[in-house]
Amino acid sequence: MKKTLSILLLAAAVTGSAAAYGQKSSGNPVFEGRYADPEGIVFGDTYWIYPTYSAPYDEQLFFDAFSSKDLVKWTKHERIIDSSRIKWLRRALWAPAAIEKDGRYYLFFGANDVHEGEIGGIGVAVADSPAGPFEDYLGEPLIGEIINGAQPIDQYVFKDKDGTLYMYYGGWRHCNVAKLRDDLRGFVPFDDGEIFKEVTPEGYVEGPFMFIRDGKYYFMWSEGGWTGPDYRVAYAIADNPLGPFVRKGVILRTDEEVATGAGHHSVLHNPRSGHYYIVYHRHPLGSRDGNDRVTCIDRMEFDANGDILPVKMTFEGVQRDRLK
Repeated sequence: MKKTLSILLLAAAVTGSAAAYGQKSSGNPVFEGRYADPEGIVFGDTYWIYPTYSAPYDEQLFFDAFSSKDLVKWTKHERIIDSSRIKWLRRALWAPAAIEKDGRYYLFFGANDVHEGEIGGIGVAVADSPAGPFEDYLGEPLIGEIINGAQPIDQYVFKDKDGTLYMYYGGWRHCNVAKLRDDLRGFVPFDDGEIFKEVTPEGYVEGPFMFIRDGKYYFMWSEGGWTGPDYRVAYAIADNPLGPFVRKGVILRTDEEVATGAGHHSVLHNPRSGHYYIVYHRHPLGSRDGNDRVTCIDRMEFDANGDILPVKMTFEGVQRDRLK
C-alpha cells in the first residue's frame, strides 16, 4: 500500500496536472502543451491566460488562450488569432497582452522578431469576446522601430488609477513607456513632448509588468537568457508609473528540485479573496530544449513592509479561488 501511494504521489508531481491532484489544486503546469510568456488577466468573473506558443520562430504563427472560473479547471480556446488575420506576420508571434475597453477586447502582440530596417514589431488586434476571434486592428505595426535601443516586443498595457493607459515594452535590455491614445491607434506625448521614455531598471532584460498595491507601483521584469537556467524575475517599486524604480531584488528563479529558467510572468489578483498569483513559464527538469516551456501558477505573497516574498515553485500549483 505504501509503495502504491508513493507511486501515485510521484505521478502527481511529474504530471503537475489538476487531475493528478483530484481537482483540489491546479497542478503545474496548469494546462498541457508548450506555452510561454503568459499574460494573466481577469475579465468579469473569469481568469484568462494568453501565452506564446512555444516553438521554433517560424512555427509561432498563432495564439491559443485559456480561461477558468476558479484557477483549477481551464478551458482551451484555439487559434484566437493567426497569420491569416495578421497579414504582415511572418514568424515569431510573441507575448500577447490583453485589455478590455468600451466593451471590446484588444490583444497586443509582438511579431517577426524585428530588427532595424525590417517589417514587424508590436501590433494590436480587436474582438468582441476575450476568446476572439481577433482581427488585426491597424493592418500594420503600432510600434515598428527600434527606439532607445529597445526591440519592440514584450508589451504590457497598464491602466493607472486615473484611467491612463501606459504601454511598457522592450527587449535587448531596454524598456520604454508610452501613453496610449484613447482609440489605441497611437500614442499621446508626455508633457515634455516625448512620446517614448526609457525607464529601464537595473538588471532589466525583457518582459515588463506593472501593478499597484497599497498605493505603490510594482514594476517587474525578467533577467538572464530565456533558454537557460539563469532566467528569473525581479522587481522594483516606485511612487508613480514613470519611476524612478528602486530595485528590490529577484523573487522567482530556478529551483533544482522543481524546474529551471522560471520567468516572463504576469500577476493575477482576486479582490474577493485578496490573493495574488504569479503566472509564469518554466523549463521542466532535465530538458535541454529552449522551447520546452510550460505555464505555471503559484501564490505570490508580501511581507509587512509590502515587499514581495520569494516565490516557491510547486508541482501542486494553487487552490481553487473563484472571483465571485
